[in-house]
Amino acid sequence: MYQVKPFRIDIPQADIDDLQYRLKHTRWTDEPRAAGWKYGTNPQYLRELADYWLESYDWRAHEAILNTYPQFMADIEGVNIHFVHVKTTGNKPLILTHGWPDSYYRFHKVIPLLAEAGFDLIVPSLPGFGFSDKVALNDQETADIWVKLMGALGYNSFFAAGGDLGGPLTRTMANLYPNNVKAIFITDAGFPNGTEDPDTLSEAEKTYSKQIQEWIMKEGAYSMEHATKPQTLGYALNDSPVGLASWVIEKFYVWSDCRGNIESCFTKDELLTNIMIYWVTQTINSSIRSYYVRAKANIEEQRVAAPTAVAVFPTDAQVPREWAERKVNLQRYTVLPKGGHFAPWEEPELWVREAREFFDDYLNFRL
Repeated sequence: MYQVKPFRIDIPQADIDDLQYRLKHTRWTDEPRAAGWKYGTNPQYLRELADYWLESYDWRAHEAILNTYPQFMADIEGVNIHFVHVKTTGNKPLILTHGWPDSYYRFHKVIPLLAEAGFDLIVPSLPGFGFSDKVALNDQETADIWVKLMGALGYNSFFAAGGDLGGPLTRTMANLYPNNVKAIFITDAGFPNGTEDPDTLSEAEKTYSKQIQEWIMKEGAYSMEHATKPQTLGYALNDSPVGLASWVIEKFYVWSDCRGNIESCFTKDELLTNIMIYWVTQTINSSIRSYYVRAKANIEEQRVAAPTAVAVFPTDAQVPREWAERKVNLQRYTVLPKGGHFAPWEEPELWVREAREFFDDYLNFRL
């Protein structure tokens, strides 16, 4: 019913030459003395990264690495979806959903580990991201596409996992398609929005609510811009590679467990490969526009009935057990010793251990 074709990344050399020209002719802004990261992106590190991008980074080498995984393009209801599909003999289908400002590359370290554990892996690029079509959809619309994609691949029931935007999408999919989604693994269980009755909250939940509100005031400006005026920002980010890098890497610094050294979690090559996926596809605008579409959709959140595992990493949202139990059918709750918002990337072994043990326990219980 749905057309699925093999896909390989092959970026025209003219696009790489254009990137080189833009990097070479960057018009740098003024910079506060000894700014560090306190004003946002660290000027010294951004210049260092831009120099490396221009002089040392080899897109063709990383393009070849990305192409080592079997990739496909599927037309699902008129939307072209790019995805990695790794088959094993384990009969444990698992769809992994990324967020922003990462990409399907979020899972590049966990793919071989999960495949070795017998999982069939489907790792799509969200609509509006990477090599998928430049269309911004809400979670309900994307959940429909994900389930149809899985069905087209022969998986009528499956597991699902996700982080960042992939978290609420995974929860939405579990609620809309309870017969298809057997169990889910997420790294947050939604956030308090201030409308909760405080008399119903535990002390841990009240602390969590306060932490989230403080985080929104301190770190949430990007999300408000994406959700209200994405087009205004899109022109600048699509035109300037350094501007795009600045917008993206600041989040990798703040949200990761890098403890002041971003390269303790991500190499320059990894940071730039993720940025390149946005740059060569020109999808930064459609990716941030997805926040606007999600905000307008205003989908009512429901408690997830599917068995759910929640893993809490130190520099990500500190979801208390009580809140997770309120929002999902919690079957596994683990507080990890290290890692952050990009957990499958930062701490792949820990993330895979949580996913593998939970899904395998589910299968053993059902059997």
